Amino acid sequence: MAQRNGLTLTDILITVVIALVFAVIYSLWDGIYTILQPFGLHLNELVYGMWFIAAIVAYLVIRKPGVALIAEFAAASGETIVLLQFDISLIMYGLIQGLACELIFMFFRYKSTSLMVAVLAGIAAALSTLPLDWYYGYLGMLETWNLVLMFSFRILSGALVAGWLGHLLYKALKETGVLKFVGQRHGNSHEGL
Repeated sequence: MAQRNGLTLTDILITVVIALVFAVIYSLWDGIYTILQPFGLHLNELVYGMWFIAAIVAYLVIRKPGVALIAEFAAASGETIVLLQFDISLIMYGLIQGLACELIFMFFRYKSTSLMVAVLAGIAAALSTLPLDWYYGYLGMLETWNLVLMFSFRILSGALVAGWLGHLLYKALKETGVLKFVGQRHGNSHEGL
């Protein structure tokens, strides 16, 4: 049977299932993020990267154009359902973060499943939150040093929590053998650093 380059129904369903799992994790993760807020110095930003991980894991599993965007959009939408409150800003963040990841994967032609690509996608997603944070007024009260600290921690979290942990999850799934039948199943993917 010939391999299809576009998304199949199976690809979309797997992407949405991954996204829904992360939607539940996202809603639970909010508690961890909130617990760290009172400690100051933006320590909560060190766990912010969890909100970018659905796009990275879904891409690593499927490796097709559009998967990262669909995954983050579905995860953000699912999070609003789990939280029982519609929040358009969550959906906007999901779309922007998914698009940022998608640009990184597109740059590597959707062929690389390397740790470096996953980390770069996490960093891109973290950077993509700056314009929305500014638009929603979350940055107006911060001094420059505080803003730099906040985004340094967020970028670090994007690299480690979203990128490294997402890649670790992908490798664990791959070792179980369940990925043999999903996404791109060709031998020309790059799994180097």
